Amino acid sequence: MASKTYWEAVKGRRSIYGLGKDVEISDDKIVELVNETVLNTPSAFNSQTARLVVLFKDDHDQFWDFVLDTLRPLVPADAFAQTEGRIAGFKGAYVTVLFFEDTAMVKSLQEQFAVFADKFPSWSRDTTAMHQHVLWTAVEAEGLGANLQHYNPVVDDKVKQHWKIPAEWELTAQLVIGSRVSEPGPKESKPLEGRVIVHGK
Repeated sequence: MASKTYWEAVKGRRSIYGLGKDVEISDDKIVELVNETVLNTPSAFNSQTARLVVLFKDDHDQFWDFVLDTLRPLVPADAFAQTEGRIAGFKGAYVTVLFFEDTAMVKSLQEQFAVFADKFPSWSRDTTAMHQHVLWTAVEAEGLGANLQHYNPVVDDKVKQHWKIPAEWELTAQLVIGSRVSEPGPKESKPLEGRVIVHGK
């Protein structure tokens, strides 16, 4: 399958919730997309604070089992069936990529550049968001579907213990990736007036 052009991929990057395991690209190709994302996504002061963990097969399933087990005592019993169905949908996908930020590095930068100390946490959030968008768009360009989840911090402790994640890494999001079983409906965009301002033209 030929990769899409940049804007085709950006426009096609939508939240796809119907995902399956019938993926036509190799695991190595998916890892390559992750590696290219980490190597080529910008960060403030070239800080490179993003950390990504890729979970295939049993590890992918285990993550969503952890999420379900963690939510069980937190969700009212009469609403748990809906939660269980939602998690089953994510587990039915092919691979999950966990996004982290290295808070030890963020703190180090705060100490090195004290005048910007209060900005680095915000810049760190910018960094993880850009990595999420770049990878999400990259998998769309390869014909896959994805959706972005945020089951942190409730699952953080189990994740760090099971996969031996450094304590300083802060989980920020989970990108669920798989074959496209369903397609999203039309997307409504607000008018550009008031959202884009141009001067000097």
